[in-house]
Amino acid sequence: MEKFLSHTGTVLPFDRSNVDTDAILPKQYLKSISKFGFGDWLFDDLRYLDPGDVRTDTKTRRPNPDFVLNNPLYTDASILIARENFGCGSSREHAVWALKGYGIKAVIAPSFADIFYNNCFKNGVLPVVLPSDVVDKLFKLTAQHDAIQLTVDLENCKVSYGTEHSWSFTVDESRRQNLLQGHDEISITLLQKGAIQGFEDQLKTTEKWLFSN
Repeated sequence: MEKFLSHTGTVLPFDRSNVDTDAILPKQYLKSISKFGFGDWLFDDLRYLDPGDVRTDTKTRRPNPDFVLNNPLYTDASILIARENFGCGSSREHAVWALKGYGIKAVIAPSFADIFYNNCFKNGVLPVVLPSDVVDKLFKLTAQHDAIQLTVDLENCKVSYGTEHSWSFTVDESRRQNLLQGHDEISITLLQKGAIQGFEDQLKTTEKWLFSN
């Protein structure tokens, strides 16, 4: 998994609360267990005027001109800000895959649904919890200026806008270290590969029946 140290990117203002995982990635796209290829379907029902499914070429569908993701200002957005309880609803990990596939590296909100929050860390997307009044200020900045950029600094646990505005956030230290080092659960397990192999070798001598055909 790619390391997350510090990222500066354009902010996508998604001014909604209680955004559920079906809004992030609708159910008709849950037919793949691959983590890749979901970016074109991010916020699909809001993003396109025509219905779609996995067999529909998104290039043939009419984009919704009123949806923020279709605003050219945010074509290269990589930091999403939203309101309370982002990622509620079903536990589908695909929702995070879609965000990551589009290029979103960090999501800032006053609160997140628990499972979605955990899935973010497993997939290298940083969820940042900031107080409601700070998030409100960020939305006001996006309304006052075109395509603002924020820096999300995981090493120092700070979000900053320019040199004059910065806000601290907290994150579980073990999760912070895993993102800084680019570790997911599989790579953490593989760090113990030697110990696992040693345990298996011991079992082969003491519990031979486990390895018989």
